[in-house]
Amino acid sequence: MRIRIRSSGAALLSGVAAGLVVSGAPQPAMADVQSSSPAGFAIRFEVPVAAGPADVYSKFFEIGRWWSDDHTYSGKASNMTLKDEPGGCFCETLTGGFLRHASLEYADKGKHLRLSGGLGPLQELGVQGMLSFDFTAAGKAGTRVVVRYVASGHPTDEKGLTAFAPIVDRVLKEQVERLKRYVETGKPAP
Repeated sequence: MRIRIRSSGAALLSGVAAGLVVSGAPQPAMADVQSSSPAGFAIRFEVPVAAGPADVYSKFFEIGRWWSDDHTYSGKASNMTLKDEPGGCFCETLTGGFLRHASLEYADKGKHLRLSGGLGPLQELGVQGMLSFDFTAAGKAGTRVVVRYVASGHPTDEKGLTAFAPIVDRVLKEQVERLKRYVETGKPAP
């Protein structure tokens, strides 16, 4: 079962029981919910990519080419853009409007990215998050991408953000695995 981020928070929570389809890869990401509580969560995982940091960083900004259609509001990742500039918009064009998923808060070309925003249904719940990507040289021509997402807020459900942590972890992992395949093969899908 695939869950779209345009779905309501309730649908996402019911998706926990059904599970999410996470693509397989020869070198899977090591995902980890580091902490979780009703008021927030912290996620960290790493993905090895067989390309240099500058290349991985550059292709990251081609987000409409590698992000999954299943995790958009419009149903088309090609409607998503990310500008490599101060306050750069991670935005999605919608019929009759747009959605700002996050803003680029920090960039050190080829090394680090930091985006501020509550992704998907977290935004509607008033959740704020900081999503960071570190691109570190690994081996002769590789990169270790370290992803961190720290989110906090006060959703009205008694479980709060606890139930969202494993879902967000899986969705982010799927996206970064797609980035890996896009960089390595030119195609994000397995």
